[in-house]
Amino acid sequence: MKTDAEEKKIIRCAIYTRKSTSEGLDQDFTTLDNQRESAESYIQSQKSQGWTAISEQYNDGGFTGANIDRPALQKLMDDIKTQKVDCVVVYKVDRLSRSLIDFVKLLQFFEENKVTFVSVTQHFNTQTSMGRLTLNILLSFAQFEREIISERTKDKMGAARKKGKWVGGLSPLGYDLDRVNKKLVINPKGAETIRMIYDLYIQEKSLLAVARRLNERGLATKSYIRKTGTFGGVKFSTTNIQMIIRNYAYIGKVFYGGEIYQGLHEAIIPEEVFQKAHEILALNRKERGVSKNTKSLGILSGLIRCKDCNVAMYHTYSKKEKFKYLYYVCVNSVKRGRKDCPTKSISADKTEETILGILRELSQEPKLKEKAWKRLVLEEKVAVVKTLLKEADYSAKDAILGLALQGEGERREFRVEVRDLKHVPASKKEAIKNEPKVRQNLALAHQIEELLDTGKINDVKQLTGHLNMSHARIHQLMAMTLLAPSIQEDILLGENERLSEIPEYKLREVTSETDWQTQRNLWDKLLLPIPAAN
Repeated sequence: MKTDAEEKKIIRCAIYTRKSTSEGLDQDFTTLDNQRESAESYIQSQKSQGWTAISEQYNDGGFTGANIDRPALQKLMDDIKTQKVDCVVVYKVDRLSRSLIDFVKLLQFFEENKVTFVSVTQHFNTQTSMGRLTLNILLSFAQFEREIISERTKDKMGAARKKGKWVGGLSPLGYDLDRVNKKLVINPKGAETIRMIYDLYIQEKSLLAVARRLNERGLATKSYIRKTGTFGGVKFSTTNIQMIIRNYAYIGKVFYGGEIYQGLHEAIIPEEVFQKAHEILALNRKERGVSKNTKSLGILSGLIRCKDCNVAMYHTYSKKEKFKYLYYVCVNSVKRGRKDCPTKSISADKTEETILGILRELSQEPKLKEKAWKRLVLEEKVAVVKTLLKEADYSAKDAILGLALQGEGERREFRVEVRDLKHVPASKKEAIKNEPKVRQNLALAHQIEELLDTGKINDVKQLTGHLNMSHARIHQLMAMTLLAPSIQEDILLGENERLSEIPEYKLREVTSETDWQTQRNLWDKLLLPIPAAN
């Protein structure tokens, strides 16, 4: 006859420990050891219930609790999936997570795999309803506390910036950081380069010309050393030059929250020189205009690279008289000058037609057939190509188009010339020299979306200052990105004369709907011709 102890089920307990910083982890006894000992003692007290600590250790030293991207936690989750764990034990709730959203996801993951969760010092577990309620309350306060600390830190840094202090970030070219006094000090050699940049820009009035002159002299951007290695110290690009021209640090000031404050550091550039450079920058932008060279979505966007420079190419167009030129341009030729790139740009139409022809020969994809292809909207065409094509590249030196197909390891090569730009007659397009307002707004909305997605702009508040727009206006524009794909294609590529006549308040009636078919019905009504008066 079996005893009670023999019938008792063994509960395999995994102990998880975490410390936010790596400081002190090299000591003989760390806070991770303390957490583990406390958990082991608790498990020992539950020995009569069949609890036992497994030998595998899950220790994350030097990892934040704000996300779940931690090696030991990921290993624990893998072991839970393979049914090696029955219970997860931690010293305190916030050792597992400081994010309520992440914690709820972890709890759901535990429940799906029939694993319980116990916090030693807070005396509760997820087997009871009270334990679940208490966990949510405690984690809400933990997240609240973290947000308060974050806000205080931001306020403190903001106050320091207003006093002209340098409170973080990499020191710009021309300065070094005095870590003791927390201010910038002039680096003579770097400052000489900065003065040269301003003088050259006022003389040449061209970002690209300045970048080319600096690179010809063998000068490079500032290099930085971090634990992960050295970065920077590369050739100058138009982006680098523009950032330097716009940087208020060079006139001894600090820019924060849309305001300019007097800094504690010494200026490198006189204010009148700085102002002159800004005037040229603004004038060039005005003369160049937004429509002269505009990025847009192409079938090969994100897939095609310049083989000669080993960098991406992006889809764009430019307009001249009655023609609209479509092409893919090498990023290197734009940032460092066309002389640095043999390929420079290639015809978008000819490249796309060539690649589609090759894909039709190699693939049985029914959507590539001519009739089916014409019915697809632009986004759908992009998606189809991405399922078949892994990457494409072009070398102007050899006139070689390279294709790497999905599921194939071998790269195929085709000899073809695609550099002659193919134009689209403007007579078949709607007012190319004067794009409809709705088209301009949708293009701007996608540019805003890209700024947020890439992290160049952190939030809408920062965006309002960057674009000099109100929150309400930004939200109105962003609503256009939620329009049905077919409507967006009509706006960006359509020829309907009504596009230039659609008032914005009418379009808001469409964007207020979430169902794409409803949007389509309303949109089609807007495109109907206005009846002639009797």
